[in-house]
Amino acid sequence: QVQLVESGGGLVQAGDSLRLSCVFSGRTFSLYVMGWFRQAPGKERELVAAITSGGSTYDADSVKGRFTLSRDNAKNTVYLQMNSLKPEDTAIYYCAAKHISTSIYGYWGQGTQVTVSS
Repeated sequence: QVQLVESGGGLVQAGDSLRLSCVFSGRTFSLYVMGWFRQAPGKERELVAAITSGGSTYDADSVKGRFTLSRDNAKNTVYLQMNSLKPEDTAIYYCAAKHISTSIYGYWGQGTQVTVSS
């Protein structure tokens, strides 16, 4: 069973940076695509960024140039570096995993709150 444990959220001011971490366990990490989603109050959950085991990434237009997703396959961990944070980045951020054989993210972390004040 895949388990995902997130950390690194918090309260920051606009323009600040945060780094979220997600530790993966329970299965072979390299067989999973990892993603970060976020959900703001009253809005649908959206994909922020994703990364394959080979390091190919996807970034949502809203975070391009500000957020960087990376993974350390030796530590079974993914990192979401968030720079130049804006109030509209305020949301609960969720780490998620999907096996390379499927298109659905089937495993989710508990979520970590990111709040950006203006």
